[in-house]
Amino acid sequence: MGRSLYDALPAAQRLFHEANEILGYDLAKLCFEGPADQLNLTVHSQPALYVTCLASLERIKQRWPETIERCAAAAGLSLGEYSAIVFAGGLNFADGLRLVQRRGMAMQAAANETPSGMVSVLGLELKQVQQVCDSARVAGEILQVANLLCPGNIVVSGDKASCDRVESAAEKLGAMRIFRLTVAGAFHTPLMASAKRQLDDVLKTTTFSRLRIPVVSNVDAQFHDRVDDFKQLLLDQLCSPVRWQESMQSLLDQGFDTFFEIGPGRVLKGLMKRIDKSASCEVIME
Repeated sequence: MGRSLYDALPAAQRLFHEANEILGYDLAKLCFEGPADQLNLTVHSQPALYVTCLASLERIKQRWPETIERCAAAAGLSLGEYSAIVFAGGLNFADGLRLVQRRGMAMQAAANETPSGMVSVLGLELKQVQQVCDSARVAGEILQVANLLCPGNIVVSGDKASCDRVESAAEKLGAMRIFRLTVAGAFHTPLMASAKRQLDDVLKTTTFSRLRIPVVSNVDAQFHDRVDDFKQLLLDQLCSPVRWQESMQSLLDQGFDTFFEIGPGRVLKGLMKRIDKSASCEVIME
């Protein structure tokens, strides 16, 4: 992951080298050579995705600098919100990476506290997925909507026992497909409360700058450009659903019709096609 960017762009090399110094381990080697089981750990995958996303941004700066100048807003899905804030000028690369590193460590620790997970449910509407949660959850357990990605694509998150019951409950309501996500725990639920407390300690000492363009927050799907907003929004994001579909609709409603996806994969382009087929989305990968 990120190897071709590293080989082609001196600016991307500098990002990886700086990341190695901040993190205290060779992130570049881990991204390029693995092993995959180590790269997929939350404590490693979050810094890896953050750095690779910003390395992809260097590709745009090199090929289409006018696109950077014309960009009028940004958004990022879950962890991607940190890259969006950096792009918008709210954080520098190093401070953003330190936050991401602590976020990954805190989320991994919170996941270790309680067996939990996330399950993707395809083909059902929000009300139906909420019924699934009510049916699969028993007293004392947590199971709730965690990611609202696009029409018919919703992720639920919670205690492992509840997640184990999701498939049966969703099939009864006619779900097209149900699959468990390969994540450490129940992200974007109250089970991340301890991670929220840990991240709060770091955010209090982190300096944010004035944003040059607004960022649409996962938490409320609204445009934000005030420095103080994001210290709270990034905290709330850990325990709140990611409202991605609404975030994209907020941009569309304001007249945005051209989007650029950075980082590994092309998931966001696929989601956008389900939200609005007429929107243009260019994928900037390796």
